[in-house]
Amino acid sequence: MIGEVYEKTDAVGLSRLIASKQISPSELVDEAIKRIEDKNPRFNAIVFKSYDYARRQAAGQLPAGPLSGVPFVIKDLFTQYENFPVTNGSRFLDGFVGSRTSLFADRMKAAGLIALGKSNVPEMGAAPTTEPAFHGPTINPWNKRIVPGGSSGGSAVAVASAMVPIADASDGGGSIRIPASLNGLVGLKPSRGRVPYGPDIVDIWYGSAVFGCVSRSVRDTAAFLDAVGGSLPGDPYFLPDPETSYFTQADTPPGRLKIGFVACEPDGQPLHEEAGRAVAGAARLCEKLGHDVSEASFRYDVDRMRKTMRRVTAVLNAGFFVSCAQSLGRQVTEADVEPVTWALYQFGLGITGAQHADDIAALRLMGRDIVQDLHDWDVLISPVLPVPPRDRGWFDMSLKDLAEYDARVGHNGIFTRPFNISGQPAVSLPLHFTSDEIPIGVQFAGRIGDEATLIKLASQLEKAQPWMGRLQKTPFRA
Repeated sequence: MIGEVYEKTDAVGLSRLIASKQISPSELVDEAIKRIEDKNPRFNAIVFKSYDYARRQAAGQLPAGPLSGVPFVIKDLFTQYENFPVTNGSRFLDGFVGSRTSLFADRMKAAGLIALGKSNVPEMGAAPTTEPAFHGPTINPWNKRIVPGGSSGGSAVAVASAMVPIADASDGGGSIRIPASLNGLVGLKPSRGRVPYGPDIVDIWYGSAVFGCVSRSVRDTAAFLDAVGGSLPGDPYFLPDPETSYFTQADTPPGRLKIGFVACEPDGQPLHEEAGRAVAGAARLCEKLGHDVSEASFRYDVDRMRKTMRRVTAVLNAGFFVSCAQSLGRQVTEADVEPVTWALYQFGLGITGAQHADDIAALRLMGRDIVQDLHDWDVLISPVLPVPPRDRGWFDMSLKDLAEYDARVGHNGIFTRPFNISGQPAVSLPLHFTSDEIPIGVQFAGRIGDEATLIKLASQLEKAQPWMGRLQKTPFRA
């Protein structure tokens, strides 16, 4: 009984069953543990388990709320939670346990979410797949041949394989939206400044990296954003709170929106046939729902953005390892990390402060241009990924040539990366599937601070073309 309900019900629905005394948090936790023990050996999505902690939490007093009592997992990338380890997918950090719980983690706990462990990530979150040498590859439950996405791939697979109904995720260039796309889930990247990190870190990647979740339903994502959102006084990217909760707005019609859709890649090249079908199908559905839909021009200098962002992240990567030398008492060596991580570290050390300052200014100008170019549209439809899913092994972090690795990774983020730089919210929705039943997410991007419009539209699309039933038919091939 409980297994069937767990499989077919989203996080909000499970919490409502708890509130109505039809099921207990302890029963849900036990079901999640059973599923993790059964499925995780095949999928390798969860790399640290906290069963005793979860059972204690489930047996205690939980706060009220739409996600209270729901089992979930935390992405093992930077986030410090209770006495959980933080490895960032790297043997260099094996055994490290954070000394302070982040504000983001505190807010997840305050929502009544029950943490059963931490999910797998690529080393330092540096790949659009989750195949770290330290913990081993995570397997996509739709097809074991293809990548599961990264860096939130472990979280996405844990949800797609029904180990947990919702999971923590983060996004610095597509790391929520890409795994959501590849696993048939909802993945919202919030606006820059919507979700604070704190208390020791003000922002990550100058606001380009943001925190959210991957889930089965729009209302789950809305409830999670309510739980973790809310800027802190003094934050550099302060956003006012919405007048009504996102959870409430998920039940509110969006009105008639002006929606643009892309018909080519940002450099003018034609869309891949599969990506084009996904965008066209989403545009037709929006038009059928009464929105004003027409082709939009979405162009920018792809190569310049990619190279600038690579230099900025390389410097920040190097800075992280320098700080680790101070906090851990030892310096990173080439033997401690994967070749791509080492190459990024060395590259970052060689970039001057003047170059870094120029790159930050350049990214901010690029972001402003994107916001202004799309100002006339309420929402922009595009692919999440420009090509169908890559085979596992394609984004190989054992490559010692950073240029070769970048050549493989660079094209992957042409539709996701711009909105990290501009700070705009964007969501991946599972509206398209290939002929062989591989999910292809469609991206909807909105104006800065306007997650509400995306949530309203996403909820309308979910009602018009429901995906929960299809997700229950995940092949679980392994």
